[in-house]
Amino acid sequence: MNTAGHSQATAPRGLELTPFRGLRYDRDRVGSLAAVTSPPYDVVVRPDGLHQLQDADPYNIVRLILPQATTAGERNEQAAGTLRRWLAEGVLTADPEPALYVYEQRHADGMLQRGLIGTLRVSGPSEGVVLPHEDVMPHIVADRAALMRATCANLEPLLLTYRGDGDGAAARVVDEATERPPLLSTTTLDGYGHRLWSVTDPDDLAAVRSDLARHQALIADGHHRWATYRRLRAEHPSPSPWDHGLVLLVDTARYPLRVRAIHRLLHGLPVADALAAVRDHFRVRRLVPLAEALDALADAACAGNAFLLAGDGAFHLLDRPDPALLARTVPADRPAAWRTLDATVLHATLLDHLWHVPEDDPARIAYIHDTAATVDKAERDGGTAVLLHPVREEVVRDLARQGVTMPRKSTSFGPKPASGLVLRALDL
Repeated sequence: MNTAGHSQATAPRGLELTPFRGLRYDRDRVGSLAAVTSPPYDVVVRPDGLHQLQDADPYNIVRLILPQATTAGERNEQAAGTLRRWLAEGVLTADPEPALYVYEQRHADGMLQRGLIGTLRVSGPSEGVVLPHEDVMPHIVADRAALMRATCANLEPLLLTYRGDGDGAAARVVDEATERPPLLSTTTLDGYGHRLWSVTDPDDLAAVRSDLARHQALIADGHHRWATYRRLRAEHPSPSPWDHGLVLLVDTARYPLRVRAIHRLLHGLPVADALAAVRDHFRVRRLVPLAEALDALADAACAGNAFLLAGDGAFHLLDRPDPALLARTVPADRPAAWRTLDATVLHATLLDHLWHVPEDDPARIAYIHDTAATVDKAERDGGTAVLLHPVREEVVRDLARQGVTMPRKSTSFGPKPASGLVLRALDL
């Protein structure tokens, strides 16, 4: 592999997005591209969604990003073996030359998002090039790192955003690419249409590189994968393929992302017990149905911290927390914008102080993006669903620029790239 330009010593400051030889499914081998795609690994609702995806097609990408076996080592070896087999059988094939990929997502509701998929130079926080806004859980980083080591691949791009100039070179290259026939086009079950184009012209690639070198990016989705990229880069002497990681880069000046909340499912904590612990500290109101409850949550969140608890057939709105309790439980060494986040109050006051639920114990807590799925699992399992209202993007970006990270799993930016449309093997 040509590693010219990968050295950090010669890399320019700013975003450095480089072309790569994408691995893509052979349409003649898999038939339906929609049937082999998946949401990102951390969005798949397990075990129900995982089983549905596995059953959809024997080549579904979840067999690589979420392999199933008894131990972590067996799971990773299974993924590596599956990837080698699919490559040998021609299920996955490498494009003939390195490219950047223009990726489009479109929905009937009018949403349109376009961005560039490439390999981004991995940088540390001190460089101020890629800004994280959430903390990460070490055990997830270790899990993703072991999977990447075993497969020697970036199996799905993480999502980064930047604020472009509107009519810069990268925007021009994206627009011109979409005037050509795409490499692939498919519509997934969630109603999103996906199209992909390759950009290989040297002048276009140089123009994009020069344009992006002036910008910094915010991690919208994929903090654990970015932390994994940084860990693996540190393990391999530079220059090496591990100096870069697979990303989708979206200019939110042209294509604003949608921001949604990530909900919590508390295992082993019945709603009645959760409510009993908070009644003296929050105002509690019982609401039905879900649509009415979510509207009430949105209104309450405009005035202060608010949460919805579910799992017993109803919805319980918690708002107006006791200021004295917040003063005792929320750390005072961060900006006011951080101290007043719902996620901050949830973790510092509710989870840590009142409910005594460790935020990084998968046996006690799960993080789920889909509202209905969170409620359904809580009702089936006898646990408590905690539903949150989303944070505004400008709050996230402002805190990130201050170097302040939000509590883990605070936001869900979207739409997220579908996994399975283009992969990267590091040994190509």
